[in-house]
Amino acid sequence: MTSTAVDSGYQSGYKDTRSLKLTFAFLIVFILVCSLLMVVKLKFTITDVAVTGNDHYTEEEINDMVLSSDLCKNSIFLYLKNRFFKEAEIPFVEQMDVEIVSPTSVKITVYEKAVAGYVEYLGHYLYFDKDGIVVESSTERVDDIPFVTGLTFDHMALHEKLPISDESVFKMILNLTQILTKYEISVDRIFFDKNYNITLYFGRIAVLLGSSDNIDEKINRLNSLLPKMSGYSGELHMENYSGEDEKFSFERK
Repeated sequence: MTSTAVDSGYQSGYKDTRSLKLTFAFLIVFILVCSLLMVVKLKFTITDVAVTGNDHYTEEEINDMVLSSDLCKNSIFLYLKNRFFKEAEIPFVEQMDVEIVSPTSVKITVYEKAVAGYVEYLGHYLYFDKDGIVVESSTERVDDIPFVTGLTFDHMALHEKLPISDESVFKMILNLTQILTKYEISVDRIFFDKNYNITLYFGRIAVLLGSSDNIDEKINRLNSLLPKMSGYSGELHMENYSGEDEKFSFERK
């Protein structure tokens, strides 16, 4: 009886000691892991973000897209995410490159889709590039992209060319928008008739440019005339205008 009681007491004491050691070891590991996580969080938390190439979206919007959660603000996690997982598609963005510059800073390079204009079709706005290929379909209008009307087509498909009989009109649109951008002219709408003659709309003012011949000279002259027509309603005829000495007419309505 005495031997059994001693063995039982010894085993009980051994178990208590072992349990205490395991608990102590667990606490040490827990403290080390927490310390490591704190160091990782402090040393690998992104605090500096540089964004380039963005036009359609602001820097803050790009920042929110890339660093969409607290976990994404960790440079190690962000690197692994962009290395092994496909990025979500973003309207009007072809690609975004995320470069880890340092443990606390990243550089985001945005490559936006080249949009020449958009048309309306069945309640959607179809944004197309310089070749007439539809790069985006949305229910929202974008103010800084030209709204093109007058073109007719009976079907469309994303990432395919708009079915226009004369495809040269797309280059015409791109050239026109580039010239308007050069002179910092914001147009409400661009209209093409069946012969692809151009009319620009600025509020209640319609500017009839005619064909794309001498388009740069026409827009250059228009740039000086628009401020003088503010508050008026009517049509400015520039169909035959090709130089400073030629006249044009304005029909008030």
